[in-house]
Amino acid sequence: MKAYHFVWLIWASLFLIPWSALFIANPARRSVIWRTSLATAVTGVAEPLFVPAYWNPPSLFDLAQRTGFDIESIIFAFAVGGIGAVLYNTVTRRTLASVPGSNRSRRRHGLHRAALLIPYAVFVPLYLLPWNPIYAAIASLFIGAAAAALCRPDLARKAVIGGMLFLGLYGAFMLGLQIFAPGYIAQVWKLSALSGVLVDGIPLEELLFGFSFGMYWTGIYEHFTWRRTTHLTSVPIRW
Repeated sequence: MKAYHFVWLIWASLFLIPWSALFIANPARRSVIWRTSLATAVTGVAEPLFVPAYWNPPSLFDLAQRTGFDIESIIFAFAVGGIGAVLYNTVTRRTLASVPGSNRSRRRHGLHRAALLIPYAVFVPLYLLPWNPIYAAIASLFIGAAAAALCRPDLARKAVIGGMLFLGLYGAFMLGLQIFAPGYIAQVWKLSALSGVLVDGIPLEELLFGFSFGMYWTGIYEHFTWRRTTHLTSVPIRW
């Protein structure tokens, strides 16, 4: 495992490349990227829930093995949070506009806070089920995306496309890991506790995580800030 000691650090840090590219290319969205990244970075402290039940990566100062926590998870969470928040709008060249005050008062917005918090609320009972914790995380993200769409139907299509876009990026990173660090996945992931389905050597669970994360995180900033993605034609949106 010594040969893999810095793989997790390098791989997590490489996500800062697309993060930086998006940050440079989107001067008007830089506050979105920063705020979302900082909020997501906090989730990196949940790593002990997945080590070693899901995987057990060699880490700086052997922190993951000794405590379950590691610095790499904070870097990874910070980067993917910012990427997920603006990837859709950057690729589709769409911008954010304020949600009209009349729409904010509509009945379905009574579920606004619940839609934001439900992934975290359902994760606890799902985590206690007799399955690997990664499935609890994936299910929570899918439930969160569905709740967000019920509260904000205008985000439903964006969630699906955003999920696919992030899946494409995340899948490319996973494929790169498989190519440039052969044997790493087999050594680090606890494949015996998972479905056993591999796509080009990538655990199916990682791809499901990438898709579900993209679905939920694509619209998270709009929820927090009462913003909406504008379309090419200006049509009033009623929810």
